[in-house]
Amino acid sequence: MNPTEIDRVLQMAWEDRTPFEAIKVQFGLTESEVIKLMRHQLKRSSFDLWRKRVNSGISQKHLHKRCEEIERFKCRLQRSISHNKISKR
Repeated sequence: MNPTEIDRVLQMAWEDRTPFEAIKVQFGLTESEVIKLMRHQLKRSSFDLWRKRVNSGISQKHLHKRCEEIERFKCRLQRSISHNKISKR
């Protein structure tokens, strides 16, 4: 992966409302691969905070934990902000 793609994966992983499934669709990385990437790219304390938040009840990083009213995993402005592939579908 190039630095731009890595940066985008880190942003998506850090966002609470972007599920791991969206990262899988766009970049082909599984949840465990995202965790390894985050562990490698973040400081230890930042990684620990991220994992704690992802594993909390607040995070919606897993589709099965999300409220059924949420039908999308992107913000309406995501296409104009990031120009990522998933929002162009």
